[in-house]
Amino acid sequence: MFSIDLSGKNAVVFGVANQRSIAWAIAQALDRAGAKLVLAYQNERVSKSVEKLAATLSTPAMTIECDVSADENVESMFARIQGELGHVEAVVHSIAFANRDDLGGGFVDTGREGFRLALDISAYSLVPITRYAAPLMVENGGAVLTMSFLASERVFPGYNVMGTAKAALENEVRQLASDLGGDNIRVNAISAGPLDTLSSRVISGYRDMKRIHAERSPMGRNITLDEVANTALFLCSGMSSGITGEVIHVDTGYHIMGI
Repeated sequence: MFSIDLSGKNAVVFGVANQRSIAWAIAQALDRAGAKLVLAYQNERVSKSVEKLAATLSTPAMTIECDVSADENVESMFARIQGELGHVEAVVHSIAFANRDDLGGGFVDTGREGFRLALDISAYSLVPITRYAAPLMVENGGAVLTMSFLASERVFPGYNVMGTAKAALENEVRQLASDLGGDNIRVNAISAGPLDTLSSRVISGYRDMKRIHAERSPMGRNITLDEVANTALFLCSGMSSGITGEVIHVDTGYHIMGI
């Protein structure tokens, strides 16, 4: 069993909302490796839940409210982190949102405002997060990681506009990796298979998606949160120092299958 030591390193995780969040599983993995964490949450509605989770880590995490729909919120958050921690080695972007009405029915019926909202929160938010995180990584280098899904490449009925958002997100990964590689900042994505989270429950046909994935993947099963978290830990560590601009599939091989 390999071990990764992130002692003395700081990591910012966006997207923790509850104990079933993918972001929380990643946060726990980073904590076990010794990283000091900052948990960024959306608004006051989830603040108490995030603060309770933060207190359970081996080193209690700093928690900061940050609505990523406004660049000034992201800028002020990283200014605070710079003032209190000085540097950041890893940033995890695990944020996605779409109106529930846009996660069912025909994609052709997606409204302009729903499309804009999904792309803004789920994809564009990676850009300002990376922009304001990068200066805190320049001295030591760092890693930026985001979460994607196979719907970026293929049609998953019910996922609809989120598939378009994930396609944009993956393109951003490549462009940001190109921009920041000279500063020793790596940008990658994990394309995870279906996972039981509060967000997945609102996706039309999610249960069928999960069942079919288990039936058709080469390993004959679904993935676990720990498998995603361990891959995230690897991508946030020096063990992945030569990897950037990649989308790593953690889906028990489902993405390779034709039928």
